[in-house]
Amino acid sequence: MSEAGVAPGSVSNTQAQRSALSDQKMFEVAIQLVNERGTAKTTLKDIGEGAGYSRGLASYRFGSKDGLWMELFARFDEIWSAHLSQYLSGKSGLGALQAAIQAQRDIFTRESGYLRAMYILWYESLGRESDIRASLARHHVIYRRDVQEWIEQGQAAGEVKPDVDAAHFATGYCSTMFGTIYQWVVAPDAIDLDAFFEHFAATVMAAICEHRED
Repeated sequence: MSEAGVAPGSVSNTQAQRSALSDQKMFEVAIQLVNERGTAKTTLKDIGEGAGYSRGLASYRFGSKDGLWMELFARFDEIWSAHLSQYLSGKSGLGALQAAIQAQRDIFTRESGYLRAMYILWYESLGRESDIRASLARHHVIYRRDVQEWIEQGQAAGEVKPDVDAAHFATGYCSTMFGTIYQWVVAPDAIDLDAFFEHFAATVMAAICEHRED
């Protein structure tokens, strides 16, 4: 302990905690504003002030709106990865695919505001070259690869029909998921998500499962 009774490092720890808190508040305001206005009309000034800080803090912390968007993307990816991992624990093949469908259904409830803001951000980023667009393309490759791997595991275990093209299935699966979210962003009340995911899971299983006669 120092003479002032302050443990070494406690000042820097407190500063880090304050920075983390201010970042979290700015992220929350950014999500709210993107959902209300879209990305073009959301400014770093508004984000900083809306979080209760100076108009320049968001600019200082993130440098630019693209810097903030990339940070939001990274944090959402962490949330989704942790969420999905809970459902996939100990599963592979067909079981992993079924769990992933449930995880996608449940993320609508658990992170609806964040999910909607991210899809607005992603779709609005498609009209220009950007770090967000490049990162999204890389993530799409990972999503398709994971689904393809589950199908191939299911085929190896005799759970999935051998004539199912794993790569094409992965593309169709991801297209359905992204398309469903897009429709939900446009008109949230137009889709009964629980009923849709129940139907989707049943349709997928009927189409790809190897049916064995006892």
